[in-house]
Amino acid sequence: MFQKANDDDDKKPSITYWAKEKVLCPCCNKMFDQEVMHKGGGRMIAGNLTDELHRNFEPSKKFGRVYPLIYDVGCCPKCDTALLWKDFKDITDKESLQRIQADETNRVAKVETVFPHYQSKGPRSLYDGAAAYYLALLCYEQVDKAYAPSFKRGVLSLRLAWLCNDLELACPGHNFNYIAQVFYRKALFFYQQTLSNETSGVETIENVTNLGPDMDKNYGYDGILYLNGLLEYKYGQREDQSMRLKKLSEYKSAIARLFGLGKSSKEKPGPLLEVARNLYDSLAKELSSSNIFDED
Repeated sequence: MFQKANDDDDKKPSITYWAKEKVLCPCCNKMFDQEVMHKGGGRMIAGNLTDELHRNFEPSKKFGRVYPLIYDVGCCPKCDTALLWKDFKDITDKESLQRIQADETNRVAKVETVFPHYQSKGPRSLYDGAAAYYLALLCYEQVDKAYAPSFKRGVLSLRLAWLCNDLELACPGHNFNYIAQVFYRKALFFYQQTLSNETSGVETIENVTNLGPDMDKNYGYDGILYLNGLLEYKYGQREDQSMRLKKLSEYKSAIARLFGLGKSSKEKPGPLLEVARNLYDSLAKELSSSNIFDED
């Protein structure tokens, strides 16, 4: 149903290659290959940046549409342990690894309910990439807080939503758009949990080198604060309108302080500024229409 990233057709240039150095799975101690995307050559034609800080890539005549995100997560074909590539070396906590290994049957069953017949071996398709992200999301559920699992689950959930939207465009009518909404709500929960844990000292993100959320740019802690407000505005609950408006008012004030908007004269330069302004305006509009006025 979904074409593999590496096509066997010799006439089509390859998008990926297999790294010379194999990767050791810390759970089953088996070596496996890492698929890496070629750089340059017109494979990645940068498109627009969405309000979710997601970089779209335009299809090219030579390579078609590419999905760089799907190669940022590794998946052991032996035990279906999936992690961000760096964590295959960095996670050394034995209890975390034992929990991941013990949960193998459970996580595979969960992933197969959403992505049946996914493949962990061979060149990766968009479909297999999304399945690998879901496997990783479940693996980090078992990981010690020292490795910032809440934040990583937030990023993985957000990227999963993007990949599911890509799947819906590639193969409409399979409810991937509905699945994307589920992962957006998970992303909202984990991003909020990240801030709560960081503030309380329960779980820190100071050792995370790239806060994403996408691969092309690190938007840092400011990006996390912005995404908390954006995800709440777009995907937060709407059953309790009073609670929603209270949260939106808080995020509006936070966005104003962070980016120098509203009554503040100070401006914070950078690529976040335009999307932050748009979010601020959207929050102000909804609050105003509900007769909720707050001071920044």
